[in-house]
Amino acid sequence: MIEENVILVNEKDEQIGLMPKLEAHEKAVLHRAFSVFVFNDNNELMLQQRALSKYHSPGLWTNTCCSHQRDGESNLQAGKRRLQEEMGFVTELEEKTSFIYKAPFDNGLTEHELDHIMVGHYNDAPVINREEVESWKWMPLESVKLDIATNPEEYTAWFKIIFEKFYKYINITHESNG
Repeated sequence: MIEENVILVNEKDEQIGLMPKLEAHEKAVLHRAFSVFVFNDNNELMLQQRALSKYHSPGLWTNTCCSHQRDGESNLQAGKRRLQEEMGFVTELEEKTSFIYKAPFDNGLTEHELDHIMVGHYNDAPVINREEVESWKWMPLESVKLDIATNPEEYTAWFKIIFEKFYKYINITHESNG
């Protein structure tokens, strides 16, 4: 399998190059990424537990899906592609905000991403890709927030950052779905 490139960006989200994904994580180079949050009619967020075979954050709970855009792919195209690849469905997405974060991992790799937050709506059960996703569940946002406070080690670094700093962006959409 050929390793995918990530899109290297500056702090203004302007593309400045491409680099193999693993190399970007080894060198902690800023690159473009996205995080998708999907809600249902019961005002619950679909969470995924990352596959145990993932090279970082295996088995941790996180947002519905996340990944990296491909060269020439829009944020929304990338979000829909990855929803299909990881969770087995596609839905309309809306981009809400973006932010830069840097998170080192125990294995020596570092995520340094300009992460675009997208929100969508879906009611059915996903058909998860077992190579990407160990499990999934629906949870109300307030329950997620409380569980992160109680069990932070069970969640990915970027998911905790989004909840801490950008809760209002996902919560506004969450409330408007009800």
